[in-house]
Amino acid sequence: MSFRLTAEQRAVRDAVREFGESEIRPIAREYEAAERYPQDLLAAAAELDLVAPGVPEAYGGAGMDAVSELLVTEELWRADPGVGGSIAAARFGTEMLLEYGDEWMKEEWLPKITAGETPICTGISEPAHGSNVAGMETRAERDGDEWVVNGQKMWITNGTVADVAIIMARTGEAGHGGISALLTPTDVEGYDATRIDGKLGIRAQDTAEIVLDDLRIPEANVVGEVDEGFYQLMEFFAPARADVAAQATGVAQAALDAALDYAGEREQFGQPIGEFQAIQHKLAEMATDVEAARSLAYRAGAAIESGDSALATKLASMAKLFASEHAVDVTDEALQVHGGAGYVTDHPVERYYRDARVTKIYDGTSEIQKSIIADHL
Repeated sequence: MSFRLTAEQRAVRDAVREFGESEIRPIAREYEAAERYPQDLLAAAAELDLVAPGVPEAYGGAGMDAVSELLVTEELWRADPGVGGSIAAARFGTEMLLEYGDEWMKEEWLPKITAGETPICTGISEPAHGSNVAGMETRAERDGDEWVVNGQKMWITNGTVADVAIIMARTGEAGHGGISALLTPTDVEGYDATRIDGKLGIRAQDTAEIVLDDLRIPEANVVGEVDEGFYQLMEFFAPARADVAAQATGVAQAALDAALDYAGEREQFGQPIGEFQAIQHKLAEMATDVEAARSLAYRAGAAIESGDSALATKLASMAKLFASEHAVDVTDEALQVHGGAGYVTDHPVERYYRDARVTKIYDGTSEIQKSIIADHL
């Protein structure tokens, strides 16, 4: 099955690449070292429709198709997984709002997100529940026309920098049913987010622990239907996993680019190391892995765009599994090509190596992806 980008999609890719090279790469190392969230770059990225690009134009977005969204993510991660990844992650939760949110929710929050004024976060994972979403213990109890929420969320992207959050909480019995999505501003009593520092990679991205202590959310802020939140959430795992595949492809491409450059510059035994067959074979395998990952990611995006949910679920899990596993391999080999020079911060490959590792974990571990793929065979 051949796949070719349209002229419009290529234009999107080129625009993001130019932004990444001119605005992101010059500051990436500084932001990573300081573990600093690139809030100041969100507005600049928004001017190019790079923040939540799939949101319709009516709410300030660009209304991009699924493959174009993956292109944006890939190029942002190619520029830098920490800084570029923060921009790509600003939309986490917009899909739920678009599909299930009331019109007032969309009108109030989506234009602010697409303008780069604030990212959005979605509180799903908990200290004791990551892959087992249905096991979440955060509880929301009715009190008149409000829900009172108590619990703890962990590893939440944008948790301390978002002005708005979707909190997944148990509103009914245990199991897949009985979970609801609740929308809340974050500058309210009962919402306390603490940034998690000291991560192995993507250090510029904001990751948080959120404590919910008698957080009051109006009944009108339920996103979708009460007790249907788990099933609503499941609809967006395929796009999320395809997005991680694009992330992994982007960082792998960045590592390949760096290895190619270094192999052409570094000399040993009177010639560039790129002329030695051992290095050439490494580069050839790396390039093949990157291209295969990219193809799987784009195919998953095309399936998502077509509305074929079963195919999209299978391909998205395949793309995430393959791209994330091979991103770790490619960044490892890129570091090897650099030798000792790659082991220090003088070159970005050590950062890419650390950044790539998380793609095997979040939005469903590699082990979870294998189970999903097997179920679809």
